[in-house]
Amino acid sequence: MNDPGPSRLALLRFLERVQLRDLERTRWWIALEERREAEKQRGVEARPPAPEWVLELGLNRDAPAAYVHAGDCWNAARRSRGISRQQALRALAEGVRACPHCRPDSALGYQEG
Repeated sequence: MNDPGPSRLALLRFLERVQLRDLERTRWWIALEERREAEKQRGVEARPPAPEWVLELGLNRDAPAAYVHAGDCWNAARRSRGISRQQALRALAEGVRACPHCRPDSALGYQEG
């Protein structure tokens, strides 16, 4: 009934084991996060450059293109694809409207006529 329990040294050794296990787990989490960050950075580096000009496609395959946008236009729809400067000028000449927000016609120096 008067069991003194584990010694102070035994308790300290137990605490040390717990802390070492916690440290190992923390180091594992750090390594995992470093791998995630490296993978994310590789994805950023592998990403193709943003297009300079964008053609917003119609709602279906047969619909004409809706707008020509600057590549960084906030209003370009998801159904868009990057195009070259010449393609953007050709689309404007063929009657595709210029986005009223980013005004690619002005940036391209396009004048109707």
